[in-house]
Parts: sequence; C-alpha cells; structure tokens
Amino acid sequence: MRSAAPVRLGVNIDHVATVRNARGGVHPDPVRAALLAMAAGADGITAHLREDRRHIRDADMARIKAEVALPLNFEMAATDEMVAIALKTQPHACCLVPERREERTTEGGLDAAGQAAELGPKIAILRDAGIRVSLFIAPDLRQIEAAQALSADIVELHTGAWCDHRAAGEAAEAEAEFLRLQAGATLAATLGLEVHAGHGLDYATAEMIAGFEEIAELNIGHFMIGEAIFSGLDAVVQRMRACIAKGRADPRLEHVA
Repeated sequence: MRSAAPVRLGVNIDHVATVRNARGGVHPDPVRAALLAMAAGADGITAHLREDRRHIRDADMARIKAEVALPLNFEMAATDEMVAIALKTQPHACCLVPERREERTTEGGLDAAGQAAELGPKIAILRDAGIRVSLFIAPDLRQIEAAQALSADIVELHTGAWCDHRAAGEAAEAEAEFLRLQAGATLAATLGLEVHAGHGLDYATAEMIAGFEEIAELNIGHFMIGEAIFSGLDAVVQRMRACIAKGRADPRLEHVA
C-alpha cells in the first residue's frame, strides 16, 4: 500500500547568501528568498550555518526564525558552538552534517557509526530542548542502524553519488546507487526513522526519488537557486513541487539511470 502523504519540499537558501557574500553588502537577501519560497509553496526552509560562515551567517539564521513562518531546518556540524547557536535559535530541526573547511560543498554523509560517542551527547541535548534531530548520512545500512541507536528522529539520505553518476552517464553505477537509496529508505522506515533525502537533486531526480513511499521530505538548494536566475524562484519552487507530486503519484522506479 503506497502512502498518500505528499512529500514535503524544503528549500535550501544557502547559495543566495553565497552570491551576496561574493561582493559583500546585503543583496541578494537570503531571508527575502525564504519568504518568496514560502509564498510559492515551500514546506520548509533549510540553511547551513558553516563554521567558516562562507554563506549563511548568524544574523541570517536569527532572521529566518523570526520572519519566516515555516519550519527551519538548521544544518550544522556537530560542534559545541553550533549546538549553542541551535539552542538559542530553536529551529524546528537540526540536521547534523560532516564539514571540512576545504570542501566546496558537503562531500559525503556523516559517519554516525564511527562518531557515536561524540554525537550521542549532542543529539541528546538538542532533543531535550525540543529540537528534532536529523543525521545526513549515506544510504549505508550500518549508518542507518547507528542513527537509530543514537535516537535520531530523522535520517536524510545523501543522494549526491546517485545524481553524479546520472549526470556522468554512468548507468550501471547510477542504478546501483539508486537501489542502495531504496534499500536505505526501507530500512530506515522499518526502524522507525523519518526519511528525508537531498544533495544534487534536480527536477528529474526529485521526481524519481519522490516515488519511494518512505520519503517524507526532500531538501533541495543549489539547483533551485541556479534555475531561479533564469526562471524566478517562485516558478522554480512551483515546478519542483509539481515534479515531486508527479513522482509521488506515479512512481517509475525502473527508470534509474
């Protein structure tokens, strides 16, 4: 029996801030982008406050929470500094992600299994404050089991490898990664975890991954902000929502490459 629940769309506004910071000043304003996304039908706003503040800044997070009437998904490294900021900001959810200063974007999933001793206390602090905790992990069975053991509420499956193989025309590798995502989503749901997905998604891949009945939410940023340059953010949000709805209603899981 397929779930009738629609897949939520979280819009990541990080790269509006990237453009702003390239020149300095206040334009374009990522909070304005969040408000536009909300008006166009987004279900939530995602923003990653990196340790080096390369795009989103502390003041952006405070303004999003104060001015945007949507759930805020606060992406962050599992550090004492970020936990303290999250407790002050009180987002709807915190998504713990791996972070390296030299990377351009998040390159892989969090090692929940290998870092359980470090992650456990931070997850407990956030959950005790009423903040839902998500772990951004590869669709690896060991990592999913570790997320459940750590009492995370959510896993967000890293779709980047699948999207990269598709973009490179590597059909066999794309199919293998798609099947890993499918198995990971099934296991996570069986273990009682809410299942999200994101990284590298575009219209086509968002439509396809929305066909997994376990998926509750997709968080998408870079592609949407890039397309907004040409089509406008409201039109992009509306088209993405339509693609997700189509995939949910009529999955074609055999088309994986």
